[in-house]
Amino acid sequence: MLILLPPSEGKSAPRRGKPLDLPGLSFPTLTDARAEVLDALVGLCTGDREKAVATLGIGHTLAAEVERNASLRTAATTRADHVYTGVLYEALDLPSLQGAAKRRATSWLAVASGLFGLLRPSDRVPAYRLSGDVSLPGLGTVSTFWSRRLDDAVREAAGRGLVVDLRSSSYVPFWRPGPDLARKVATMRVLHEVDGQRKVVSHFNKATKGRIVRALLEDGTAPSGPARLAEHLRELGWTVETGGTGTAGTRLDVVVSDL
Repeated sequence: MLILLPPSEGKSAPRRGKPLDLPGLSFPTLTDARAEVLDALVGLCTGDREKAVATLGIGHTLAAEVERNASLRTAATTRADHVYTGVLYEALDLPSLQGAAKRRATSWLAVASGLFGLLRPSDRVPAYRLSGDVSLPGLGTVSTFWSRRLDDAVREAAGRGLVVDLRSSSYVPFWRPGPDLARKVATMRVLHEVDGQRKVVSHFNKATKGRIVRALLEDGTAPSGPARLAEHLRELGWTVETGGTGTAGTRLDVVVSDL
C-alpha cells in the first residue's frame, strides 16, 4: 500500500546535521529533476529579494524564508518526518511510532514535495519554502514540472497495492493516475456534519487525516482496493461513505460530527 501525503507549509529547521545529499534520497531516478528545481529556487532566492518574496507568495512577514532557501545547498538536514510540522503531521506524530508501525511508515508513506517531488519520511532534507503552485523562473509552475516526472516513482512505490491519496489540492496536479491505475486509487476528504449540514473544515480535515493514517499504520492491515479500505476504516470506528469513481480514483468521504 502507498499513502500519498501533502507536505506542510510549516517546517522545523534542523539546527545541526549533514548538508543535503540529493543522490542519497529515495526515488533516485528523480535526482536530476530535483537538482533542476533546487537550482531554480536557490537562484531566485539569491537574487532580488522583493522578486523572490512575490514569486513565492509568502508576504514580507515570512521574508526570512527567502534567506533560508538561498542556503539550501549547505543547510543542515534531518528526517522529513521531523521537518514537517503542520496540523496533519502533528496528528500523525510519526516520530512516536514504534516497532512495526514505524517500519510501515517507512514503506507505506510518501510525501509530495514542491522541491523534491516525492519523499519518504526517512529522507534527510532541510527546511524549505516552495508551494506547488509557484512558478519558478526558467522552470515554470512547480506542479506542472513534476506532473511529467513522477509517474514511474509513484508506480514503483505502489507496486501492485492500493494508493491512498490524501494530498491537498495544490499537490494533486503533481501526479494523476493513468486509466489502468485509477481503480486502485482511493482519495479521501473529511466532512464535518453539524445540524445536517456538511462542510470541509481545513484544520479538522488535516487533523483527521493524520489520525486515520496513524490508525492504519498501527493496525497494519493493507486493504486491496478502495471498497475494502472503506470497510476497514469503518471497522476502525470511522463513518465512511463511498463516492463516485472517476479518473482520479474512488472518493471516500469520512464524516465526523464533533470537533
